[in-house]
Amino acid sequence: MNWLSDYRRDLKKYTLLNGGSAWKQMLTEQGLWVLLQYRIEAAVYRSSIPKIIKVPLRILLTVWHKAVEVATGISLPCTARIGPGLHLPHCGSRIVNAAAVIGADCCLSQGVTIGASGGGSRRGVPVIGDRVYIGVNAVVAGKISVGNDACIGANSLVNRDIPPHCTALGVPAVPINELGSEDYITVTVGPETEAKVVYSSRLKPVVP
Repeated sequence: MNWLSDYRRDLKKYTLLNGGSAWKQMLTEQGLWVLLQYRIEAAVYRSSIPKIIKVPLRILLTVWHKAVEVATGISLPCTARIGPGLHLPHCGSRIVNAAAVIGADCCLSQGVTIGASGGGSRRGVPVIGDRVYIGVNAVVAGKISVGNDACIGANSLVNRDIPPHCTALGVPAVPINELGSEDYITVTVGPETEAKVVYSSRLKPVVP
């Protein structure tokens, strides 16, 4: 059951960062409510179970999806592909396009939008790599890719490709250094799992 293993990694991320029991995180963290609903609905959506079972399940899950979306302001459509270990810290809305791809161990801060942009053959949605941190109120839109371990600064507009392991900032966002997301991301797999600092003072305003 891949959805269960993915959700366990989501839950592990929260317990590493916040401390306390897994049950406490599940009861108090709205991001985990959304992720549980998303993991189950996405698993059913991609399953090959008979239609006579799948259709009623999808109707019930759609109602659950809308209830969670209204309660939390977070929209994770079941058609989006989202890797395990996602972190949705704090209260606040997040909007993810139904065709978006997000890698493992990413962090979407409050107010983040991942959406479609462009026209004609250039229209599309982002593909976001692993261990990417996206800051508060950032917008990532269009047929673009964001490389592994990238860090997107708060209030940035990302409408072009961002290379791996760099910090991008601005409107439109441009790489400003080769420092990646390590200070912001907790990795939930590997030989060593360690909770890391989720904020940093290294991001500084870009001086024209």
